[in-house]
Amino acid sequence: MKNPMSLKGRTIFITGAGQGIGLATAQQAYELDANLVLVDINQETLDEMTRQFESGRVLACAGNITDSVEVAAIFQQSIERFGALNGLVNCAGIIRPAMIHKMTDDQWKQVIDVNLTGSYYCVQAFGQAALAHIEAGNNVPRSIVNVSSIAGRAGTIGQINYSAAKAGLFGVSMSAAREWAKYDIRANSVCFGLVETPMTETVRGEKFRDMALSKIPMNRWSTVEEAAQPICFLLSGASSFITGQTINIDGGAYMSS
Repeated sequence: MKNPMSLKGRTIFITGAGQGIGLATAQQAYELDANLVLVDINQETLDEMTRQFESGRVLACAGNITDSVEVAAIFQQSIERFGALNGLVNCAGIIRPAMIHKMTDDQWKQVIDVNLTGSYYCVQAFGQAALAHIEAGNNVPRSIVNVSSIAGRAGTIGQINYSAAKAGLFGVSMSAAREWAKYDIRANSVCFGLVETPMTETVRGEKFRDMALSKIPMNRWSTVEEAAQPICFLLSGASSFITGQTINIDGGAYMSS
């Protein structure tokens, strides 16, 4: 029986690939036989992680996704290396916590630029490349996965910038899904709760641990491997009729009718 989750012959472009969910997704996609374009702002981190992959199947690009010109150049490099891109995972993200009345313009802008605007630049570049290939007669299944958070659904204390950015990704996904469904380009968001990453260390620490766990019916954090699996599902043919959706992966922390 053919594995419906197989990514064999597909090329997946992943931002924020140097650690956490991005790294775990890269590892899972590689095991599912995908080629990888790995993007991170830290060259040393990329160099270290790419040693675990076969060089012929991986292109590592250090770059800043908040610069649209740089994003376009990385996509062009990726296409020259692998041809058509099949998947995009927008995983790059940062936090700059502050209460609303104390947040600086810079704290707001940094988080919006990376988590929302940078993701938009990548969606735009991915779509432009896809449409060019389709016009040239190269129509293959394509999938965009934007990594969001329950902070975008329910809000959070001390991170209005992060909540706003993650909520914005829902609109990016749904708009791309509506515009490009006719070209077999799907776009979805995954909405995570607390995942064991460097970004969540403070919340998972002794001071906030009990309060945080009390809000999760499954009473534990998600591992990065658990986060990577549904992303790879949405990249694969197993999800071929799913688009414009936001899927909660949070141990039951956010439930809606």
